[in-house]
Amino acid sequence: MNSLFVFGKAVSGDAFTDREEETRKLVANFKYGINTFIVSPRRWGKTSLVKKAKGIAEGAKLKIVYVDVQRCRSREEFCERFASAVLTQTSNKMDEWLENARTLLSRFSFGVNASPDPTGEVSIKLELSPRERSMDDLLQLPENIARKKGLRVVVCIDEFQQIGSFSDSLQFQTELRSIWQHHELVSYCLFGSRKHMMEALFDDTSKPFYKFGDIIYLQRIPMEYWEKYITGKFKQEGRKITHKQVEWLVTQVDGNSSYVQQLAWYVFLRTEKETDETSLREALRELVIQCSDVFEAKTEGLTAYQMNFLRAVADGTGNGFSSNQIIKRYNLGSSANVATIMKSLIEKDLIQRENKMIFLTDPLMGLWLKRY
Repeated sequence: MNSLFVFGKAVSGDAFTDREEETRKLVANFKYGINTFIVSPRRWGKTSLVKKAKGIAEGAKLKIVYVDVQRCRSREEFCERFASAVLTQTSNKMDEWLENARTLLSRFSFGVNASPDPTGEVSIKLELSPRERSMDDLLQLPENIARKKGLRVVVCIDEFQQIGSFSDSLQFQTELRSIWQHHELVSYCLFGSRKHMMEALFDDTSKPFYKFGDIIYLQRIPMEYWEKYITGKFKQEGRKITHKQVEWLVTQVDGNSSYVQQLAWYVFLRTEKETDETSLREALRELVIQCSDVFEAKTEGLTAYQMNFLRAVADGTGNGFSSNQIIKRYNLGSSANVATIMKSLIEKDLIQRENKMIFLTDPLMGLWLKRY
């Protein structure tokens, strides 16, 4: 039996609600070879959108590769993960991608690791010989495979902002841009969960990826879509939730797609026939408690000034932090100190700017700060 509400993973099927315009645009970019950046706060459905578009656009002459580089800590790990995904996802048979590895990566030694789980996931362990030599062959791999097989290829890289933490980040970004911009049969879709870091990669005129491609900014899913989706799921199981209750539910988590689905599930579990206010409040409380350990870990090393700033944002303050009234009310020190606090909290991915306003990156953190 399929889950009524999906959270904690990429959603698909009828759990994927709205995003019609973004899906249409991304599918077109895939088909016509347009490089794309996707930007939004975390848990807004970037990965789900990419996989939805992949399912629509992919065909015999268009291969779409998905690679997650979140755990990569160096250019070597990035290139290894990149090449492994390209080799295995552009071929249907093991002997075919092994042949591509032997012919197109002849100066590399490699081993094959087959996953024991039912998905049959396969990864390739590559080694430079010698280690310090250029990795251009790995970065050229999708273009070389596309030419060899008469294909077009799209490489979708999740958590792309991770390259910003590499010790040689700027040099590596320059290397990537210098190679990828000359690819004729390959395009790239780059996205990640740390909005400010993604924007820093492509929105800064001094950075190599400036103007590298099209930009899709994900917006909140409109309330009418959530109302139709959630009330429909409840009705499907013989239960009822009103439009007003759905509006309250969505508003509590600031329209965060993953949290909306999770909170709706908790409310559903507490509803026998018709949703009541107690069920709503208890469901929200459970969700906040479940996230408490994460929030404690994220705030454990913060200074008193930084915690005070977060409390100000949680209370609904979105601007004017340098005013004497806000500084005194929340004990932020001075206007100069406010700028330092704000910069640090953005870098820690605890707050973000949106339309010249400051918001908590995780909307549940505000509820947690108020309650605990």
